[in-house]
Amino acid sequence: MDINYWWVSLALLAMILLISWLIRRNQKDKKVYEKEVMQTEIKPEKHDDEKI
Repeated sequence: MDINYWWVSLALLAMILLISWLIRRNQKDKKVYEKEVMQTEIKPEKHDDEKI
């Protein structure tokens, strides 16, 4: 059985490119998610000192 090294190398290259693309995308999405969370955090309300 002959192994076609061209197809194996092409598949390996495709897997490496896919994994690197997924890692970069995940890091970018993580930064966007953290930014959104920081902006949507509930800030404490300011209370005026009202005397009844």
